[in-house]
Amino acid sequence: MIPDKTGQSPLKTLGKKHNLTLLTLSDYIDSELTLRVETGQLPPIDLIISCGDMAPEYLSFLRERLERPLFYVKGNHDLRYTVSNPMGCENIHARIMSMGSLNILGLEGSMWYNGGPNQYTDKMMKKIIFWMGFQIWRKRPIHMIVTHASPRHIHDREDLCHMGFESFNRLMEKQRPDYLIHGHIHRAFDSFNARMTQISHTKIINTCGYTIIEV
Repeated sequence: MIPDKTGQSPLKTLGKKHNLTLLTLSDYIDSELTLRVETGQLPPIDLIISCGDMAPEYLSFLRERLERPLFYVKGNHDLRYTVSNPMGCENIHARIMSMGSLNILGLEGSMWYNGGPNQYTDKMMKKIIFWMGFQIWRKRPIHMIVTHASPRHIHDREDLCHMGFESFNRLMEKQRPDYLIHGHIHRAFDSFNARMTQISHTKIINTCGYTIIEV
């Protein structure tokens, strides 16, 4: 189910090539999601993905209650994460992880704006992607990119903190993923379509709050 503010939207199917149902979330704890987890009202979930700026304890809670793998990238406000916190969850920054036939590439952080943790210039992010070159070649095709920030000029804003990365655009052009899932840009959504922008054959989805999608 892709929740809008009325909570009435149906489960959103995006091709079903991999026969997976994903819970994706970022930026703030949605009380509706917490209630649905605690009362068992979610559909069966295969994988949980956090796009950052989520309390590590909340990710551990989701991982424990849903008993499914949880992959995450850190956001610019994720300052309390450690090797063991969030417990049982997998940091996928600068890594490619697979869930069934779905290959997922993760990239953390926001544009550099005050020198805090998990902040990068576009040049720094480009270098990270460059050093992933062999891993990408070995694991391709890349079906999904999971980031905190958005690509430049897609869902982003003009203040430095919320600008997207040009290097993400180039990565999409070269690898042609089916999906890029991001957070960081806080918005209220009335429908799933308001969350999604299609660029070439890549669906770019702002998962601020939470979404549930079939891929």
